[in-house]
Amino acid sequence: MLNFSKINIILIYLIFFFIAIFSVLNLQNKDNIIIDKKVNLGLDLQGGSYLLLEINSDSLVEEKIQSKVIPIKKLLKDNNLKYENFKIRDKSLTFFIEDVEKFELLFFSKKENLVNPYIDNYRSFELDYKLLGNNNIEILFSKFGLLTINNSALKQSIEIVRRRIDDVGTKEPTILQRGDKRILVELPGLKDPERIKKLLGKTAQLNFRLVSDNSDFGTEDLVSELGETLKVSKRIVMSGENLIDAQPSIQNQKNEPSVSFTLDRLGSQKFGRATTDNVGKRLAIVLDGKIISAPNINEPITSGKGIISGNFSFQEATDLSLLLRSGALPTPLDVVEERTVGPDLGEDSIRSGIISLIVGFVLVIIFMFFKYKIFGLVANTALIANLLMLVGILTILEATLTLPGIAGIILTIGMAVDANVLIFERIREELKTEKSIIHAFDSGYSKAKITVLDANITTLIAAIILFAFGSGPVKGFAITLGIGIITTLFTAYFLARHLTSMIVLKNNNRGLKI
Repeated sequence: MLNFSKINIILIYLIFFFIAIFSVLNLQNKDNIIIDKKVNLGLDLQGGSYLLLEINSDSLVEEKIQSKVIPIKKLLKDNNLKYENFKIRDKSLTFFIEDVEKFELLFFSKKENLVNPYIDNYRSFELDYKLLGNNNIEILFSKFGLLTINNSALKQSIEIVRRRIDDVGTKEPTILQRGDKRILVELPGLKDPERIKKLLGKTAQLNFRLVSDNSDFGTEDLVSELGETLKVSKRIVMSGENLIDAQPSIQNQKNEPSVSFTLDRLGSQKFGRATTDNVGKRLAIVLDGKIISAPNINEPITSGKGIISGNFSFQEATDLSLLLRSGALPTPLDVVEERTVGPDLGEDSIRSGIISLIVGFVLVIIFMFFKYKIFGLVANTALIANLLMLVGILTILEATLTLPGIAGIILTIGMAVDANVLIFERIREELKTEKSIIHAFDSGYSKAKITVLDANITTLIAAIILFAFGSGPVKGFAITLGIGIITTLFTAYFLARHLTSMIVLKNNNRGLKI
């Protein structure tokens, strides 16, 4: 265990110096950045913004129930059931039917289970029905159906929120699900969340519709950004789902900010057909129920590329591009809670954490030196190397350091000392029976290996479980603890062991004690 080849020695110190160098990057000045990698400070250390968002799935449920109209009508016709007065009432469908018994017999094995295959998109038992009297039927979503819609909307919203925040460039945001309808967003370092709130507050439902007084699909009055009221067809020529990309741009002629967009194959076909058939008409570009632009169609656009122009500032054009790229939110998001954590709390937290780290570190160094003399100095050197490697790995990963993360580092110090104490105490036992000092040290390292591995691996498993099932601060603690265990094993059984072997081999005949 005390023999090291030259290749092993070179590898050990290369690995150590390579990782340790990254820890120094945290001290570099912003104006003189060599490599742009640092440990990011969490919300509890550097301050920032805290937002608690809630999805409102009512509009989505209404949209989903509307999508059932055609399948249910087809269902009734195919089974020769006469109906009339088909109406959409908020989150349900109502209609009159002549033969209620046949309806129940054909379509419901139980009152809660709609079993006919025509009701698609959802599993059969997601729809329920009620008898309203006078042969009137009401079809609505069951509790399971509502839960399915809500869960799907929440997961999709979290993904889109993440895309929008990542595009803004905020480093290491925390985006987590909270309960059945809420999303927690923590943005370290962001003191003014107004722009983020505006981005997250827009569902970004984009569609293209013709400006027309006459339409088979009906019309509705919409207001443009300029305050102009236009009659717009309810027929959607193309939706934002067909967008592949959107980027801010400057128009060459007017030198005004605009948004250039690119469509997928299906969108290009729809857009080309619509612009070919309606040359000379105006095309309204509608975002969240408001017209953002209504240009004239001067010629067919078949290239699959277009420009959205309006009275945009460059920031507005950039934000609109971001919204279109990230996709539309399935439901509106309401800000339930908003907090801005000031920098004072972060500075106090950092100061307290650093003081506790330094005090613990110094006490451990004094104890080890007093207890094991020169070998205590070896253990202390390994301990410093351990911390440098731990911070270096966190820097490479650009991890976020929180208060619980600092607690994990302090615990790592204890784990590192524990490994060296186990090894040195085992060597003491071997020195009592062994005549050869080299053999005693070699045997001590070998026999303590299993005990040290057992202690550290079980803790590593606990850290992995905390990381897998925990969230937020718990994950921060698990990351630093897990990395600390790996660096502890490296420094104890490679770095410290090599330094020990140098001392033992040099002082073999002097009666070394530990």
